[in-house]
Amino acid sequence: MKNYVRGLAIVGAVTLAVAACGSKPTEDTAGGGDANKDFKACMVSDSGGFDDKSFNQTSYAGLQSAVKEKGLTEVKAESKSDNDYPTNMNAMVQAKCNVIVAVGFKLEDATDKAAQANPDIKFAIVDSAPAKPIANLKPLAFNTAQSSFQAGYLAAAMSKTGKVGTYGGIKIPTVTIFMDGFAEGVRYYNKQKSKNVQVLGWDDAKQAGLFTGDFEDKAKGQNTAQNLITQGADVIFPVAGPSGLGGLQAAKASNGKVNAIWVDTDGCVSAAEYCSVLISSVEKGMDVAVHDAVVSVVDNKFDNSQFIGTMENGGTGLAPFHEFDSKVPADVKSELEQIKADIISGKITIESKVQPKAS
Repeated sequence: MKNYVRGLAIVGAVTLAVAACGSKPTEDTAGGGDANKDFKACMVSDSGGFDDKSFNQTSYAGLQSAVKEKGLTEVKAESKSDNDYPTNMNAMVQAKCNVIVAVGFKLEDATDKAAQANPDIKFAIVDSAPAKPIANLKPLAFNTAQSSFQAGYLAAAMSKTGKVGTYGGIKIPTVTIFMDGFAEGVRYYNKQKSKNVQVLGWDDAKQAGLFTGDFEDKAKGQNTAQNLITQGADVIFPVAGPSGLGGLQAAKASNGKVNAIWVDTDGCVSAAEYCSVLISSVEKGMDVAVHDAVVSVVDNKFDNSQFIGTMENGGTGLAPFHEFDSKVPADVKSELEQIKADIISGKITIESKVQPKAS
C-alpha cells in the first residue's frame, strides 16, 4: 500500500442508487477509457448501507476512485441486514466479478467461504482477517486505537465538565478498538496534567460499556448519547455508524453545551450538517486502502498479505478541527502532534488487545 504516503483522501457525501438485497446487483461503467470495461470491481456493504456517512461510504469511495481511474465496471450490493451477506456475496460471484470487496467484520464468514470456493476471484475485506491466510483474500485492517488515543486526549482537554462519553454500535473488536484508544488517551491526559477527567460509557479494563445493539437506529444512538449527557458528559465519541449520527443530533440539540468527535471519516465533510459540534474526527483511510487493493488486481500485483493502516503510513489520524480550529488551544495542538510522534516512535505504548497485528 505504498500509495498511503499520499495521506488520507477526503471523502464527500455521495448519492447512490444501490441494489436491493437478493435482487440483481447494480452495474455501472465509469471513466478511464474502454481498456478495462470488462473488468468488474464489486463491493458488498454491511447493514449500515453505502450512505452511512462513515464506514461503508468511505470504503465505497475507494471503489469508485479505482473504477474511475482504471475504467472498470462497478457492481455493488447493499445489505439491509446481517442475513443478506451470504446472498449478496453470492450475487457478486454470479455476476462474474474480478475482485470483490467486503465492507466490515460482520461479512467475515461469508467472505471467507466465498474466497475459498472461488479461487479464481480476488477478494479484499475491510476490518477482518481470516484465522488462516487465504491465497485470494487480502485483509485491510486499521490501528484506530492510535488516533483514538489522540481523540481521547483532545476530548479531555476540551471538556469543561470533567466528563466525556463514548458508546458503540455492537461490541466487536473493530468498534471497541476506538473505545479502548479513547479511554487510554483520556487516562494519559489525566496523568500528564494531574487531572481526573472521567470516561463514561466504556471501561477498557473490564471491556464493558454502552452499545446500541446495531449500527442503523439513530433514535437509539440519540437516546444513548443523551444518557451520557445527562450524566455530565460534554464531549461524545460515538462509534456506531448511522446510529452514531443520533449522538451528533443529541450534541447539536444541546445548543453549544455538548460537542463530539466523529469516526471513520472527516465528519465535517461526510456529515456537514453536524460540523458545528465536531471538534475533530478519527479518520480511517479505507478509501485509499480499497482503491489500492482493487488497482493491484487490475495491475496483476495482488497479494494476500495483510495491510494495516497506522499513523506512520497515513492509514489513520485526526481530521482538521474545522470550526473548532480557533477554539482548540495552541498548546493542545502541539501536544497532539507530540503524541503522534511518540506513538510512531514507540515511546507511547497503546495497550488495547484488539489492535491488529501483522500476519
